[in-house]
Amino acid sequence: MTRTEPPVQLPPIPAKRYFTIGEVSELCGVKPHVLRYWEQEFTQLKPVKRRGNRRYYQHHEVLLIRKIRSLLYEQGFTISGARNRLGDARDVPHDQEAAVRLTPTELHGLRDELTSIAAMLDESIAQVSGAPVSKPDASVGVAS
Repeated sequence: MTRTEPPVQLPPIPAKRYFTIGEVSELCGVKPHVLRYWEQEFTQLKPVKRRGNRRYYQHHEVLLIRKIRSLLYEQGFTISGARNRLGDARDVPHDQEAAVRLTPTELHGLRDELTSIAAMLDESIAQVSGAPVSKPDASVGVAS
């Protein structure tokens, strides 16, 4: 009889380049000793090791850990079955649900930055072609 857990809502992954084992543990709902064990069992999981053998995981590895967690804890796979299911690291699909999420404030800042870039491009095109510069549509917004 296989015991599986119901799907758990995991926190969004912040926009960072590297994560410590403690951060990954919280982001994936898995204890650090389990992550270290999974490194031995899943060849695709190879965090960068620096200063004093500290592990630093990258965004794609956090996604992979979430996939492994789902296979083992939610779908009831054995480690061997999960390893077979994952196959080669190139076969791991990008998990859209676990993608980096931005806050409304960050989205507004990004929109403002893109609007200013578009305005600079419009000005450059106008200078080259002699055409009048159009103003960006202010009605396009981001839902809060």
